[in-house]
Amino acid sequence: MLGLKLPTDPRWVNLAEMSLENILTDHAYCEQKAATSCISLIQSYPDKKDLVESVSPVVTEEWGHFRLVLRELDKRGLQLGFQRKDEYVNKLLAFQKKGVNREDKLIERLLVCALIEARSCERFRLLSLHIADEDLKEFYHGFMVSEAGHYRMFIDLAKKYGGEEKTKIRWQEYLEHEAKIMEELALRGDRMH
Repeated sequence: MLGLKLPTDPRWVNLAEMSLENILTDHAYCEQKAATSCISLIQSYPDKKDLVESVSPVVTEEWGHFRLVLRELDKRGLQLGFQRKDEYVNKLLAFQKKGVNREDKLIERLLVCALIEARSCERFRLLSLHIADEDLKEFYHGFMVSEAGHYRMFIDLAKKYGGEEKTKIRWQEYLEHEAKIMEELALRGDRMH
């Protein structure tokens, strides 16, 4: 369903389990950045009624997710650490076409959002299936379902504003590039991406 070209190395779940405080911290900041990205889309494209109506509830949902992760940290006696640079997202952003018109820039932004949601969904699925802690399995299952919906929403918006064929071609380019990014990045259990 997600179309990712390179699955996450299954050892990632074991690494994540060994650094639970770090993975939860990174997860919290990912949710915060997702809410901020949605706000930024609304601010940049207030004239796109369908986008504003689709993305507005996601702001609230993502911020709620941030709070859920904070609660999980607290429940486990863990601390929210400092935010770290997200190499994965920065490499995706660097792939965006530069010097394009406002409409094409929107499609680039929507596809980056869709890809981040897709990879997050895939990783939450792995955690929901393979992490030893039963409570965390359920915790991550809920996030997996949510991210799948967000992924679909961003793809649908890109098709609406960029056209089916153009979006499909660019999406495949993003998927190919994302696979290369995944090959290059070191396997780390303290990062969601």
